[in-house]
Amino acid sequence: MVNDQQNNRGKWLNLRLNDEEFELFKRQHKKSVFRKMSDYGRAVLLGKPVTILYRDKSMDEVLEELILLRRELNAIGNNLNQVVKQINSAHGFPDARLWMNLLTVINGKLEPSIRQIKEQMNKYADLWSQKLRAGKA
Repeated sequence: MVNDQQNNRGKWLNLRLNDEEFELFKRQHKKSVFRKMSDYGRAVLLGKPVTILYRDKSMDEVLEELILLRRELNAIGNNLNQVVKQINSAHGFPDARLWMNLLTVINGKLEPSIRQIKEQMNKYADLWSQKLRAGKA
């Protein structure tokens, strides 16, 4: 019953702002965790704590680099797979066996490293996106 009384807001407060003040209010509201402008305004007016979203923009460059690195690793893996397929199709040629053995060694060395890099990149991306989601909640 106490909760119903708190949610039943029957009193109106009319507040007039000029365009500049209203734009400032809207910008501040968008930076906050409040979904409704009225909830944000009420918190500010009543002196309640207002949580402002903070976005570490320095992470943007890191994330862009990680995305590019992931694409490049995928391209390397695709190219390596295509070469292996071509060697497999040239089974009858004498050099094919040598190239196949060489590529098997290269692939054996590269594959674990590429997988480890991808896993680390996915962890960083997940961590970064969790921070964003936590800030928006």
